Amino acid sequence: MDMPTAGQPLLAHYVKKILAAPVYQLAVRTPLQAAPALSQRLDNQVLLKREDLQPTFSFKIRGAYNKLAHLSEAQKAGGVITASAGNHAQGVALAARELGIDACIVMPESTPELKVIGVRSRGAQALLHGASFPFALEHALKLARESARTFVSPFDDPDVIAGQGTVAMEILRQHPGHLDAIFVPVGGGGLIAGIAAYVKYLRPQIRIIGVESEHSACLQAAMAAGEPVMLPSVGSFADGVAVAQIGAHGFAICRDYVDQVLTVSNDELCAAIKDIYDDSRSITEPSGALAVAGIKQYVARNGIKGQTLVAIDSGANINFDSLRHVAERAALCGASA
Repeated sequence: MDMPTAGQPLLAHYVKKILAAPVYQLAVRTPLQAAPALSQRLDNQVLLKREDLQPTFSFKIRGAYNKLAHLSEAQKAGGVITASAGNHAQGVALAARELGIDACIVMPESTPELKVIGVRSRGAQALLHGASFPFALEHALKLARESARTFVSPFDDPDVIAGQGTVAMEILRQHPGHLDAIFVPVGGGGLIAGIAAYVKYLRPQIRIIGVESEHSACLQAAMAAGEPVMLPSVGSFADGVAVAQIGAHGFAICRDYVDQVLTVSNDELCAAIKDIYDDSRSITEPSGALAVAGIKQYVARNGIKGQTLVAIDSGANINFDSLRHVAERAALCGASA
């Protein structure tokens, strides 16, 4: 399908795809939940979009199912292959099992064991390759070229972006009143592109603010350069967003419709994980806490008060043995600061 290139036609194209995405065959409509303690401390209303409550504990099931559902019968018969640090992998594995598609997932050797187990338990083949996501991606693309399998991008695909955009559709339906900003974690850009397309088409006054790990800030680099650029290296603590280059399809939206991009440190992520736990008694993975860390930084820097701010709590796939480190860092940097 030919893609519109700019402006309202591009947004309208994605809004139609988002509204038609059959994600609820597997995904659930997650709650938009108040964070009362954090709201009181920050003097703003903070709402958490609880994507950690999806069947695979991450929003990624939305895009994965939408993409696989749109494959031709021949493509389904040939199987699929993808690369992922874990959350997209589990989404593809579950979607493939539901649709009767054979799936192979290439994952970095540093992938948390919990995510590898999650892929294999859902019937997909998990291949560990490379030190980080870029190496796993390169290997997956090579295997796709050598086989009949269809490559399923974790973020750089219109159907994946549209599936992720259903998060925004739910937010606007769940909170039809005034919203000031939606804070979105950024890895490869699929989630923020889908959210930006839907929100800016329907309610353009709402600010869309991306939040990246300072160790994988590929969207911020692309915004500065005016085009996607390859980072020389990425950090692995926030493994769910450890991506070296923003997707081209996503950047076509983000460059015009994302209002701001923030970066946060690992310590800020640890503090945000504790903040989310204190309000919801749920444990978020580092990449899942990006948006809350971004809200805290945004409020502190700008002196914001009395606004309604949404954070996408994007995933909860964290190894149990990592929690001690998170708790220690949160205590040192002061989660209540």
